[in-house]
Amino acid sequence: MNMATPHKEFDARQKAWYEAACARIDAARLQQLNMQLVDIHSPTGAERPASEFMADYMSRMGLKATYQPVNPITGNAYGRLAGDGSGPALMLYAPIDTHIEAIPEHDIPWVGPELRDDMLPKAQARGETVIGLGASNPKGMVAALTEAVHAVRDAGIPLKGDLVLAFAGGGMPVVVPERSHYGLSSGVSHMMMNGVTADFGIILKPWNEVYYEHPGMCWFKVTVKGSLGYSGIPRGTPGFRSSIVPAARLILELEAWLPEYTRRHTSDQIAPEGWIAAVRSGWPERPAFPSAATEIYLDMRTNPQQSTASVEAEFGAVMRDIISRYPEIDAEWEMTAAVPGSRTDPSNWIIRSAERAWSETHGGQPYPGAPKLSGQTDAAAICKLGLPLVRVGYPWIGDKDMPEEFTDGLGGMGVSHIPDLIEPIKALIYSIIDTCTRSREEVGLG
Repeated sequence: MNMATPHKEFDARQKAWYEAACARIDAARLQQLNMQLVDIHSPTGAERPASEFMADYMSRMGLKATYQPVNPITGNAYGRLAGDGSGPALMLYAPIDTHIEAIPEHDIPWVGPELRDDMLPKAQARGETVIGLGASNPKGMVAALTEAVHAVRDAGIPLKGDLVLAFAGGGMPVVVPERSHYGLSSGVSHMMMNGVTADFGIILKPWNEVYYEHPGMCWFKVTVKGSLGYSGIPRGTPGFRSSIVPAARLILELEAWLPEYTRRHTSDQIAPEGWIAAVRSGWPERPAFPSAATEIYLDMRTNPQQSTASVEAEFGAVMRDIISRYPEIDAEWEMTAAVPGSRTDPSNWIIRSAERAWSETHGGQPYPGAPKLSGQTDAAAICKLGLPLVRVGYPWIGDKDMPEEFTDGLGGMGVSHIPDLIEPIKALIYSIIDTCTRSREEVGLG
């Protein structure tokens, strides 16, 4: 593959195709699909209804569509708009699962004091804004990719290469033990290892940028050990050691170290953050008996140059240093999950096509470069499995559009402003035409 193949400007036909497809973007259709998807609950590991719906939707669009079962309650959906076979295949991808269960006894108080409207799988329309669980991420992404393909098909653009529209479950950075330990890109990994592939890929996520580096992550569990106590025992009684108080000291030490980890491992496009995400100790219904163990859970993001083994070694070194300075801390640790980061060569066709698409939809100004991020997505796994991939996106809904009651925290990623998706859809259409109306040789594929 010749990565340095010069990028050609659109010729007159391609310009006409681009304008024709953009003219066929249907905002009402986009909003309707966005709302239909919100109404289909698809927590990680239970995505079957949403994926079956999208397989049927793509079939009705005129694509050759398939529901790909993984187990009885989950599966993926993909559709193919065939070219004449002389051009490259392009995959447009988004996950389809949501990050919370939307069940009060499961989610409260961890999501906040209540399940807000943006955390419930019930769509509301407030003018051109859609409210509901996953309305923006991932349901708005699924709808936007689908609308881009719909517009291209409606415009009757003659494609040389196939256009693949793909959606998978298990995309959230979670693990759900009760549903086959689904998550951590399990759905898209299954999809790609069972025959769904392409020459290039585009994943749609929040932020209207162009990313060729894709963060990975490592999860750690730290267990601070003490002894089972009783609240009636005086402090300092021999044979009783708190696990909770030393754990608090350890948390503060780790919190002081994590920004240094980020600084040390910042790469071209990634500033890998680390967060202490959960702490667990003892029996809430038995506060008279302080626990002999306190568990601390961390998520540490990685850049593509870091191996997961090197992160494990670095974390072990900092833990040993902390313990050497605080002998009251008796702890052990383990890495519980790891997804390596990945990278597409920035000179690859699909990266440069995405940059040109961004320029086209921003008045012709050159793409200035992406701000560093740390958000882990299925892109890491897709690219690691050999598909050159670019992450593009849409503006995260701004203060001017966000209803005030949803401004606190991440929420249900559940506020989608339809006008904010139109420009990114045009950028997607640009890359579709830029790639799928050319020969394989034109895009550097021998």
